[in-house]
This record gives sequence, C-alpha cells and structure tokens, in this order.
Amino acid sequence: MTNSYTYLGHPRPIIDGLEKVTSHVKYTADTKLPGMLYTRVILSPYAHALIKSVDKSEAEAVLGVVAVLTAVDLPTRDTPITSRNSAVLAKERVQWAGQPVAVVVATSEAIATDAAELVLIDYEPLTAVVGVREAIKPDAPLVWPHGLPKEGDDLSSIHAQVEDTAVSGQEKPRNVSKEHIYERGDITAGFAASATIIEQTYHTSIVHQGYLEPHAVVVDPDPLGRGATIYTSTQGQYTVRDEVARYLNLPQSGIVVRPLAVGGAFGAKYGICEPLATAVALAVRQPVRLVLTRSEDFLSTTPAPEILIKLKTGAAADGTVTALQAQVYVNNGVFGFDHGGIISLLLGGYYKFPHLEIEAYEVHTHTTPVGAYRAPGAPQATFAIESNMDDMARELGLDPLAFRLQNAVEGGDLMGNGRPWPAQIGLKQVLERLQQHPLWQNRQPGDGTGIAIGGWPTVVGTAEATCRVDTDGRVRINLGIVDVSGTKSSLVLVAAEALGVSPDNIELLQDGTDGAYGPNSGGSQVTYTVSGAVQQAAESAKAQLIELAADEFEAAVADIEIVNGQARVRGVPDQQIPIGKLAHRARSRRGGGGPILGEGKSALPQAGPAFVAHLVKLAVDTASGTVRPTHYVAVQDVGFALNPLLVHGQMMGGAVQGLGMALHENMRYDQYGQLLAGSFLDYDLPRIDDIPHLETILVENASPHGPFGARGVAESPLVAGPAAVGNALKDLTAVRFTDLPITAETVWQHLQ
Repeated sequence: MTNSYTYLGHPRPIIDGLEKVTSHVKYTADTKLPGMLYTRVILSPYAHALIKSVDKSEAEAVLGVVAVLTAVDLPTRDTPITSRNSAVLAKERVQWAGQPVAVVVATSEAIATDAAELVLIDYEPLTAVVGVREAIKPDAPLVWPHGLPKEGDDLSSIHAQVEDTAVSGQEKPRNVSKEHIYERGDITAGFAASATIIEQTYHTSIVHQGYLEPHAVVVDPDPLGRGATIYTSTQGQYTVRDEVARYLNLPQSGIVVRPLAVGGAFGAKYGICEPLATAVALAVRQPVRLVLTRSEDFLSTTPAPEILIKLKTGAAADGTVTALQAQVYVNNGVFGFDHGGIISLLLGGYYKFPHLEIEAYEVHTHTTPVGAYRAPGAPQATFAIESNMDDMARELGLDPLAFRLQNAVEGGDLMGNGRPWPAQIGLKQVLERLQQHPLWQNRQPGDGTGIAIGGWPTVVGTAEATCRVDTDGRVRINLGIVDVSGTKSSLVLVAAEALGVSPDNIELLQDGTDGAYGPNSGGSQVTYTVSGAVQQAAESAKAQLIELAADEFEAAVADIEIVNGQARVRGVPDQQIPIGKLAHRARSRRGGGGPILGEGKSALPQAGPAFVAHLVKLAVDTASGTVRPTHYVAVQDVGFALNPLLVHGQMMGGAVQGLGMALHENMRYDQYGQLLAGSFLDYDLPRIDDIPHLETILVENASPHGPFGARGVAESPLVAGPAAVGNALKDLTAVRFTDLPITAETVWQHLQ
C-alpha cells in the first residue's frame, strides 16, 4: 500500500516517552494536596457472612486516626448496592472475600494501616458458592435469593455494543440472572448433514488484568459539600463522573474528574474506588488519598470471569461447516456483567454456520465481581471455537488454514447474534497473509505448529476537540480522552497531517470533565472515534490561517498551502509566513476573525471490526511438561496504521497477554471462596524469558468509515493467542487441552 502522507503511516515514538523513562510522569499516587488524609480499606475475610458488629474503639484511640467509617457513616448510606462500583462499603452482609467493609482515615498511610488492624469486626460465616460448575447445580444455594438488584447499568455496554435478547421461558440453571438465546436454521438437520461432529467442554479461569499500577484516587472535596474534584487513574473520566454523582446524589456538574497518567488498565479502571474515596472525603471534609495495595487490588477489583463453554460443531465431508450448538456459563461473581452477548457474537460469528443454537447464561457466585479485560469474553470464546475447528479439519483430513478460509465470514454474513457483519471485514485477508508465511508453508506434521483466528467487533463513540494556534507557532489540541496506550501519539500525526505542521510543534492537552468530551479508553474506540474530531478541528484552524495568508499575499485562498508550519503561495516557496506570525496578526487585528481556534467533533455511523490470524510454534519438555513457545506470528487487519510503531507494539503486547492466559494465569479460589493467588508472588505472569520470537504483520484493509481507513487495533491482538497455543499443543502431543491455563503439571500428566 503506497503511503502518500507526510506524517501518517510513518513510525514515530510516543510523545511522552522521555517523561516516562526519566520518571517525570505524575501518577495518581504521586498527588499530594494540602491537608490530605490517608485511607486504609478493611476487606472481608469471608466469601459470605453476616456482619454482626464493628468495634472501632481501639482504632479510634490511635494518635493520628481521624475517623473509622462504616457504611452508615457515609453519604452513600442509602445507595443500593447493585454493582461493584456502588459497593462502597458492605451493609449487614458480605458476599465475597475482599468486599470493603470499613475504612480508616488517618494523617499518614502507616497510621491508617496500623489502625486498620485494630478494628474488630464480628462475622457470622454463611455457605459460599464459589465455582461456576457448583453454582449452576439444581441444589446450589442462591447467591441472590430475591433476585439480582437491577438499579443502574452493569458497565458492560461501554466495552462492546451487542444487542440484548429476551429471557426464554425454559428452565434456567441455578444462580442465573440473565441469559442470551440465539438461533437460526434447523440445528437437528444441520448435525444430520455432518460428516464429522466435535463435542467438547472448555473451561477458562479467572484472569487478572495484571496492570503495574494498582487502583489509586485522590479526592479534594468542595468545602461547602457541593461536590468534589477527583484525581484518578481511570480509562473513563466521564463514566467516573456520572457514577460518583449518581451514587452520592450530586449533580454531575459538582463532580470534576481530572485523569492522571495511567500505569496500565486493560479494562479494569472504570470507577471502582472513586465512589468510596469521594464519599469518605465528603464525610471528613478533607482531601483523602486511597491507593490499594497489590493484595487488596487482587481481592477487591474486577478480573475477567471464569467461563464454561459446552460446544458442539459439525461439518460436511467437503469441509463446509453445518451446525453449531453451545451452552455458555459465565461466572460473573457477585454482580452482573454482560459477557454472554459478546461471547455468543464471536462464537457463532467467525464462520458461516447455517444452523446455530447458542444459550449463554450470566451466573453468580460468592467471588469477586468481574469486569472487562481486553476484548472481554473474546479469547475464551475463540479458544473454544478454534479448538473445535482444528479438530474438525483433522477428522476430515483437511488443511486447517484452508478449512478456515473456506468457511470464514465476509461482510454481510451473520454474527452469532444474528446481525450482519459490516462490509469489508478482513478475516479472509489475514488468513491469506498467514498462509504465505514460511513457518506455515514449511511446517511438518507434529512439529508443534498451531494457528487460530480471532476478532473484535469494536465500539464507536462520539468526541470533540479544539485546535488553538499560538503566536509562537505552537499548536495545542484539547481532548477529553485518557491516553492509556499511546493513543495521543497517533492523534498528533492526524493533526500534523491535517494542519501541515510538524508533530514536534503540536501539543495534545488532557482535559478533565469540565473540558472537551471524549469516549472511554476501551473497546478499541478511541483512535477510531477521536481522529475525526482532531482532523476536523485542525482543518478548521488551517482554513482560518489560509484566509489570513491569502490576505497577506493578496492571493486566492485556493492558491495557499501550509507546509511545515509555513504558509505560502503554491509554486512560490521562497515567500512564506510562519503560522505563529499569522496567529499574532489574527489576535491583534481589530474587526478581524480573532484568535485561531478550530473546533471538531466526531460521531461515526459504524464500527470497524478488526480480525487477526496467529501462528504459534512451540516445544515441550517431556520430563517436566513445561511448554516453551519458540515462534509467534501475528497478522492483523489494522485498516490503516496511523502510527505503525504503536500498532506493532499493541500486537506484541496482546500476543504476550494471550500467552499468559494460555499457559500461566489463574486466580485460584478454594472451596470456601478464599483467593489463593493474591499477589504477584502467587499469580504467575509470563516473564521475558517466557516470550518467543515475535513477528507482527500488518494487513491494511481500509475501513469504510474509519479515519484514513483506520480500524481499532487494541483489543484484537489478545484474542487468538490461547487458541493458537492449544492447537500447537494438539499438533505436537495429539492431546486436546480444554482447560486454561495449560500448566506444566497438566501437560506432564497427559504425556505419561
């Protein structure tokens, strides 16, 4: 693909790289306000219990302790607990080990930590329902005997836009609060026409997002009690503002959120701690700081769920897929989070199954509430369907990549929820590109090579931006988005290209909720959504500069161009005016247009789905069962890579996370609901020596609606990894591993 752009499409380092490597970036935990107090949250040691009493007296007597607060002491005392964000402090009952029960406020973190040990809470332990298999049994105790509280949203809609389905009239498993039923064709006839049928049950574990920076928030309350300013590490400042205002019964205008640098998030930072910190700050009428320890973060935040998928698929002798039937059980923990819709969409949406029946159930247990983790539900769904696809190809004696190509969906084909994919999706293109790779062309049977495809429908939002040109030629773009993954380092190239100014002379400024509006940093929507607003704002400013330049040169507007920050008449490059000088004249001219300020907004009509095809080659130590990936090839349809350096980085990071989910990560609970992997000492993440040679390949299949043809790229890189590892292991060992993670112990047992 020929690139005719000056800045776009060319690799460029992240704009805040120097600040980060020299430790000059300010994170939330670095924030210090006059009179700031420190908090320590007391978490429940039980997965399910009644709170009989709370004795604060010893803690309150400690010098430096300002307050020991329970639910009744906070302005949220009457707020219903319906979600993790609204579970500020427990009321009468705890429902997972790690639920916040009380909070100590003190003049130092050390005092707050010591005093928290002196708060005596009397619990009456109750029976806990822990795993998803246990929860759906007919005789399982009910997590919500009177039904899951319904007030408000469960936040799942900000990660994926999936049409909901009505609850069926059939008998549901126990502890199910919601179900998704999708059907098409005649499932019985589909399986009757099948030459091969694969039926397996897949299980994936609870997985933590593994960010380096724990949840952190500092709140400065309005002295008159009318609201607060929140400094926080978040992916969605407007979501935080709206949630806090709702739970504290305050106007949204009373809450100002100022997002600071984010030390990793991956879907987890959408207002878990902000309601509690704000309630405490308003209660004590002083600024407060709340920073979770690593163990507190593991216990009390929102990891990816445990998922059980029973999958049956069929294919005809000529390799045409015929039927897909699935039952999906998602362990949501205590509260609701809608993974079932996106799982169903992808489970039945990669291939052209004419007959389909999917039942997806949202199940509840006494474990930590779950949330989004980079492409929520997609890696788990893909692990199941791609394992079945590989096994069907083997039974039919077909090349597994050619089998996928034969059945891969195209634009207009149906997703698992019955709705059509948008036009120009790139699933076949990434498969065709992987098919050409030497590792696939030169593979040998049983050499440990596996492939898998994956995808993400992406989300689309709305955004606004302003572009101001200063008298020194500096361009400042105001945005309302949080840069979690280097997004601004692509957006700066959009502004540079539109305006004709070097990226070095453009500054992207982070607004709080009292400034520009932007979408949440999740769902692969930020660059896709915000680029249009930035482009429009820059082009508006450019038009104003060109009008001024045309007047200065006494030339037609159509004859003026801006190149490298200089306005000039086309064909006369030796006569030019710096845009800073034009901005100065605009400000000082009486009766003129005034300062150079461009405005832009974006509201795209359709998302741009992104597909990947991954290849993994691995070896196994037969003495220990240790799996060692040696090569990893990731092919992705990115539409158009605005900044290829960042896109390659996203793809590599997602591949490594996929290896973690496949071979390492598991938040294990015992039968009583106690977390057994509550720190980085116990929770196994891939290390640098676990990472194989990574190769990333971009396919640029332009999105019809994306800016410059770009697609969202952040979610998809994770999706295919676990499935590719599973298929590589099947190729090497002839064993189908159906549980994630695939541990060395499990492999060793199968090899004996």
